Amino acid sequence: MIVVATDDFEVYHGVVNELRDRGAEFTTIESGAALPEGTTAVVIGPGESIDAPADVPVFQGDPEDPRRTVEKVVAALRGARGRTVVGVDPGERPGIAVLSGEMVVAAFHVPVAEAAAVVEREVADAVDPLVRIGDGARLQGARIIDDLEDVPVELVDETGTTPYLGTGVRGMGDVLAAVNIARMSGEPVESRTIEPTAGELQRIKDRSREQSETNRAIDEVLARRVAEGDLTVEEALAEHRGDEETNEE
Repeated sequence: MIVVATDDFEVYHGVVNELRDRGAEFTTIESGAALPEGTTAVVIGPGESIDAPADVPVFQGDPEDPRRTVEKVVAALRGARGRTVVGVDPGERPGIAVLSGEMVVAAFHVPVAEAAAVVEREVADAVDPLVRIGDGARLQGARIIDDLEDVPVELVDETGTTPYLGTGVRGMGDVLAAVNIARMSGEPVESRTIEPTAGELQRIKDRSREQSETNRAIDEVLARRVAEGDLTVEEALAEHRGDEETNEE
């Protein structure tokens, strides 16, 4: 059983909420109180200390990042000590899975513009982390690879990584694929230069037309900038409208 033993208000509420969200068995005691029988791990606040048996790990909670604190506790109790590997299934909203050893400790489904920042945050404190990115969705994958700094990246053949999804789990495919990608070896890469195909540019134009209030598609120059990650479709549409207004004047 995990014991939260702290007088730090922020650590207490942050860690307790994270433990509840995960359905973990835990209890709370006042700082300095005796640990209950069956304690397997203890969370305390910054600058606090507690008298715990040698076989009971003690974790200092971070008031700014209670989730990371709980991940460390859960990983230690489940024996998932190991290399941190992040799997990414690229796309407009990439699936991201963070593994510690064989255990998934975090998962995300975010816009492609935020993916690299999420990955870098998750590996910031890890020793010898590794990022594995699927080779599908070439344009988005290349953008993520180029946005990542100071972390080794492998490009993985993602064929067959998306599992069959039963009723009630729609939207989970990208995250589950990211878990599978994280567990597969790939080829080390530092960057990935992709020349968008005519079909990819046309799909971007079609998407811009669907999002346009006037049913106007962006031109090929703007579509190429979207493909290269310089602009979002929304930004390209705004720039396109500005060009049109200038020409009308």
